[in-house]
This record gives sequence, C-alpha cells and structure tokens, in this order.
Amino acid sequence: MKRTLNASLKNLNSFSVGARASQLLELESEDDLQSLSSEFRFDRDRDLILGGGSNILFTGDVEGTVVLNRIKGRKITPDSDDTMLLEACGGENWHELVLWSLDQGLSGIENLSLIPGLAGAAPMQNIGAYGVELADVIHSVQALDLENGSLCEFNHYDCRFAYRESRFKSEQPGRYLITLIRLRLQRNFTARLDYAGIDEELQTKGIENPSAKQVSEAIIRIRQAKLPDPALTGNAGSFFKNPVVGQTEAGLLRADFEDLPVYPQDKEKSKLSAAWLIEHCGWKGRSMGQAAVSEKHALVLVNKGNATGKDVLELACAIRESVQNRFGIELQIEPRIV
Repeated sequence: MKRTLNASLKNLNSFSVGARASQLLELESEDDLQSLSSEFRFDRDRDLILGGGSNILFTGDVEGTVVLNRIKGRKITPDSDDTMLLEACGGENWHELVLWSLDQGLSGIENLSLIPGLAGAAPMQNIGAYGVELADVIHSVQALDLENGSLCEFNHYDCRFAYRESRFKSEQPGRYLITLIRLRLQRNFTARLDYAGIDEELQTKGIENPSAKQVSEAIIRIRQAKLPDPALTGNAGSFFKNPVVGQTEAGLLRADFEDLPVYPQDKEKSKLSAAWLIEHCGWKGRSMGQAAVSEKHALVLVNKGNATGKDVLELACAIRESVQNRFGIELQIEPRIV
C-alpha cells in the first residue's frame, strides 16, 4: 500500500483545484485491501474515499486520510442464454471498461461511453447518460464495510438506486468502499436511440442500423462536442441535477415558458432541463473570477485556471439563486462538496 503524507490532491480531482490531505493511501492489490481493513480505522468525519475525482469539489483541505482504490481486474462469466455478467474491480477506468465490453461482443452500457471516473464510483451516484442509467444493467455490488472491515454483497434492490442516487451516496455516505461491480450485459444488441441527438448523429454518418460500437462512437462524438475535456479545462461534468417536479408544476411552467424541455417520468413526475433553466437566466459562458459556466454547456462549471473550490461553489450558489428567483425551481448540486 502506497502511503504519502501531506499529499496534494490537485491532480486527483477533475476540477484541478488545490487541496491537500494529511495522508494519502493508495490501494493496488487485494493484500492492500486486507491491510486497510485490519490496520486502518476509518473516520467518516475526517477521512475520504476518492475514486477518479470526477464528481467532487474540494473547498478546503482534508483533515484526515484520503483512500484511493486503484485495484484492477475484469472478467466475464455466463449468466443466461442472452446475457453475461461483467465483473470489474473498483479501480477500473469506466470508459475503458465500456470499450472493452464492446470488444467482447457485449452491449448495454454503450450509451455510457466517455463518462469519466472509475467503476467503483459508478454505483455511488447511479451514473447515467443518453437514456441509460447504471441501474439498468447492475446485477450486484461488492463493498468493504469500513465500520467493521467485512465484505458485503448488495443486489440490485439493496443498492436502492434512484436518479443520481444510491444507498452508498445518500443513506450511508462514506461507509462503504466499493471493491467490485457486476453488470448484466446483452449478447444480442438492441439500440437505445430515443434520447435527443443520438439518431441525428448517426444519420450524419449515414448509419441506419447501428452496431453497439457505432452507438458508442456517436455518443463519444456528441460528448466531445458538448462538454469540455477535463484534461484541458478543469470541470466535473454536469454540476446540477435535472430537477424532477410534479406534473402540475411542470404544466404551469410549460404554460409560461413554451420551449422549456419537459420529460415525463411517470404519471406523477416530470424531469426538467437544468441546462435550459440556467441558460435562460443568462449564465452560459459567464464568469465569476476564475470560475465560469462553460460556453459549450450551461450545466458545466469550469476552472479557467486558478479558481479555488470556494470560487466554483460561490458561482454555483449564484446560479441556484438566479434559477430559484426566476422559475421557482431549486437546483441540486451533483458533485460531492468537501
């Protein structure tokens, strides 16, 4: 287990904001995992489990220890005539895992291509994009209980997934280190093209009946066109969740703002476009010091170079207040604020 004292976290978060941790522990093997459970007493008030750093905003230093899970490993096991189980250790890069699954002739997560982060962090917020969520394919999750050092298994129901939510994120934050995920993927591909923009992108390439790889490639092109690259411009992707409101409230808003995108979720709820709300408050492309709203996408806040986490958070709070005052909608921040 690699140990660093007074460690910089600047290169371990996609916002590239400066922060330090009293201690950094990097897990690289199963032996490291066992050592962590036997030798280290995790304090949820002081310590932190950090994945790829793509869904977190540091507004100060971490008083205690930051634990990085870099344990890798992946394999495929039989499940049924139509499906296979893909097992991936928590330290696997998510996008590389998606591409590998496609190379194995499996489908189901192609719409989640190019989402940054690690496999172990994916269940935390139930990652989703272009009409697909992790909850659609998750079979089970294995995690280390940091309170007692035991390994736990969680089936799909146990994970209690919701829109950008899970038991690991909200009900018991910081208690579990996800060590392994199992995904139920399809042998026979069925395209999910109902989300706006996918079919149009395929049509520009003259593709009528796409393969899973072609859908993945289309998603990658769309994301690259819309979202800034964290390697070049610090950001954490979508900073706000799309608000979910009652059908009556959605109808009233639509009556006042005819072009507001509304996506019915069920008979009672609808999802609104947070990007539309933010853009129509005039924030797209605007800056507050070194923190700014991306010119590419109103949901993305960026570090123009020397922003602190507090700078980004102040910008986010100003946007929330603006949207609340104009539309009566309270936006929820998606990244974890530390």
